[in-house]
Amino acid sequence: MKNFFKSAFASKKKKASQRDILAKAVGLGLFDKAWYEETYKLNFDSEQEAFADYVRKSRFAPVNPSTKFDTESYLRTYLDVYHAQVSPLYHFLDKGQSESRHYSPAHLKWMPSVVESFDGVLTPQAKSMKVAICLHIFYEDFVHRFAKALNTFPLEVDLYVSVVDRQTESIANKLFSKHPKVKQIKSYVVPNRGRNFGPLLVEYSKELSEYDFFLHLHSKKSLYSGKEQTQWADYLVEYLLRDESVITPMLNAFAVDDTLGVYYPTTFWLMPTWVNHLTMNKGFVQAWQDRLGIGRVSDFLAYPAGGMFGARPKALAQLLEIDYSYEDFPEEPLPNDGSYLHALERVIGALAEKNGYQQLFYYPAGGIFTKDQSYITANYKGAPVWDQMASVRSHQCISFDVFDTLVRREYTVSDYAKLKLGKELVGEGVVETAVEFVRLRNQAEFDLRKRSHFVGDVGIQDIYLELANILGLSEEAALGYMNQEFEFDFEMILPKNEMVGFFNELNSLGHILWVISDTYYTKRQVSLMLRKAGVIGAYRLVVSSEEQKRKDNGSMWAMIKSDLEAEGISSYLHIGDNVVADAQRPGDLGLSTFHILHPMDKWEALGFPKVLAGECAMDEIEILKWGGLISNIGRNPFIGN
Repeated sequence: MKNFFKSAFASKKKKASQRDILAKAVGLGLFDKAWYEETYKLNFDSEQEAFADYVRKSRFAPVNPSTKFDTESYLRTYLDVYHAQVSPLYHFLDKGQSESRHYSPAHLKWMPSVVESFDGVLTPQAKSMKVAICLHIFYEDFVHRFAKALNTFPLEVDLYVSVVDRQTESIANKLFSKHPKVKQIKSYVVPNRGRNFGPLLVEYSKELSEYDFFLHLHSKKSLYSGKEQTQWADYLVEYLLRDESVITPMLNAFAVDDTLGVYYPTTFWLMPTWVNHLTMNKGFVQAWQDRLGIGRVSDFLAYPAGGMFGARPKALAQLLEIDYSYEDFPEEPLPNDGSYLHALERVIGALAEKNGYQQLFYYPAGGIFTKDQSYITANYKGAPVWDQMASVRSHQCISFDVFDTLVRREYTVSDYAKLKLGKELVGEGVVETAVEFVRLRNQAEFDLRKRSHFVGDVGIQDIYLELANILGLSEEAALGYMNQEFEFDFEMILPKNEMVGFFNELNSLGHILWVISDTYYTKRQVSLMLRKAGVIGAYRLVVSSEEQKRKDNGSMWAMIKSDLEAEGISSYLHIGDNVVADAQRPGDLGLSTFHILHPMDKWEALGFPKVLAGECAMDEIEILKWGGLISNIGRNPFIGN
């Protein structure tokens, strides 16, 4: 702490400035040394030293200076302060107050159900642990960042360093070989393939089995706002490597509790609400599930977002024991999401749990250790729907998804109408089982998409004409069955009352409203469903089957963005329940989104059993048993309502 204090107040000018700011903060009751120390398990020799610690950390972490000032809220409200990488309280007292900026009292966005307490002084058991630290360094300046972070690490360690060129290797070897916390160093010059995971798994994964615990970190930067951003990396490095008040109790915990398998801080606080989700990685995650023998993985899940974590090697045994080559990993450039590597970080926690281990998290805002995974959906909790939606009203044009956003199905399962039709066709001798009909019906839809190289979309009429060929039906009979499927589905359509009410309120206030759906149904059919659900007023209805563009592949959003520009609409927001189609894809194009929970996601977030998955998804008894409950619970998309 003292070394940092000296550097933080290195120049007299800066020292005087920060002392003035500290005096203001204390005078207004916005900085409370005793509260700060107690909350974050810290101890400082002076008020200035404590304030310096807050000023440094609050640039990237949601730590609060007192009960009266909320760091995260200020940075979320004033993103220019975040992008400038300035402490929010420092900014407020230096400039923000005179600019009429506002702050709010400190409040935790999430409180775990169980808080873990560990010894803050390194125990003999922890001292005896054999620990490895694995660093993948793509950006040369991170050599010095990591070396500085290691200064306060409570143990001596073995270091494994992978770099992409000889110059960085030379700098790393020179610096780390003299580092007081490094017992020995092994360095590797590696190809730029596999990012941080490739070198770990190809070069030295099997050596990690000799250790009790290892940490895996890498250099990470984001480039936006015209300035290099390292806050996410700073956040992860702080709570995995640098902050002794966090690292020491974590090591103590792993030394005595052999059920702990993986550790990392809760997801970086400025990430989207839906970041703890499989997103576009479901297929790649399935490949890792098959390779590692992992069972079902939920759509929302706890995982080390950013790919940095600590682990007991036994907890990840299957991953570390495989023989890898760099050819096992995709070549650069990689997309922002949706790759074999993005999927790998999502199965780290699941693999540990499959092996009988627990995940441990540190929640920086509260200074809390916990095993509670509910932080992954914490941003969907709390206020009533009207309060949650308050910010939406500021937008000129607002669009809504249809299914599971404005309307819901009585029994949740979207294929239940097809199953009911299948039962009718079994009676007519068209198919042997209702489940077989659902398979053939969905296969016909897939074949049409594949035939068009997954460009555009397909309509329900084309699907049933394709099905006529498969089942040997007349065109007339096929179209009759098509109408039956729609009628079965239409009969089960119910409103999501709060969402419909909010839509109608926005309509009455004069907002421009659009409704956008990826569906094989026609515009007329969707319109009938919306009318049944109570959606009224004027709105533009856009459906993929008629536009031949889809939300989930981004083509619909490219069209929407073009339409917004053509109509001169500058303030736009989309609301929907599908993480990829309604949030990630439009977000990639710079469109604002508001993600709400799908009924099944809410069901699982509340801790209810995982149902209607796998073979049970088409079991009518299971659908009738669980589907209605899930639909009713999911009517309101927020937790706690």
